[in-house]
Amino acid sequence: MRQQRPQGQWFTSETGQRWWFDPGALSLDFAYTGAMPPQPESWSTPVDLGAWLAERFEEVDAAVTERDLTDARALRSALAAAFLRRSLGEEPEPDDVDVINLFAATPDIPPALAGGRRQAGRTRARPSQALSTLAREAIVRLDDEHRARIRACEADDCGYVFYDESRSANRRWCSMQRCGNRAKVRKHRALKQSAA
Repeated sequence: MRQQRPQGQWFTSETGQRWWFDPGALSLDFAYTGAMPPQPESWSTPVDLGAWLAERFEEVDAAVTERDLTDARALRSALAAAFLRRSLGEEPEPDDVDVINLFAATPDIPPALAGGRRQAGRTRARPSQALSTLAREAIVRLDDEHRARIRACEADDCGYVFYDESRSANRRWCSMQRCGNRAKVRKHRALKQSAA
């Protein structure tokens, strides 16, 4: 079984409030680094991508090239488009599917059992292997069996897309810190007004 990768990131709202967003899937977290609206571009240089990968894939070499950055942006764009379409109940575009499948077809980060005396393969995984791992995870999340778990936040003024990984499959908000709390406050105020 693969190790659990950390996912989620801090966002800043239009009003300056910082809030934590865990989209429920590492591949969707990847898409929110600049391809999913309204989040701005997170990677100006290969170093930025290397830092993002190093936070989530401890076995990946953070020395990222311009080519790696170009590839990551292409995959990120295809993932964002596919997740957005699934959240609307639509099929992903064939070109986006082709890009995701292409990255998934390359070698990913192999699992390794700790405690051996010999090194098998490279000591550090390449950034392209992390991209393959992200594409493979997205394929599982985007398939027909899991598509109903890809949703948009129910707040009228939000629309952030997430993968509902809750056991009961009843997640409604992008974040309780942000939209969940605002919805509860609005409901409470409405109840107070109707009581008055």
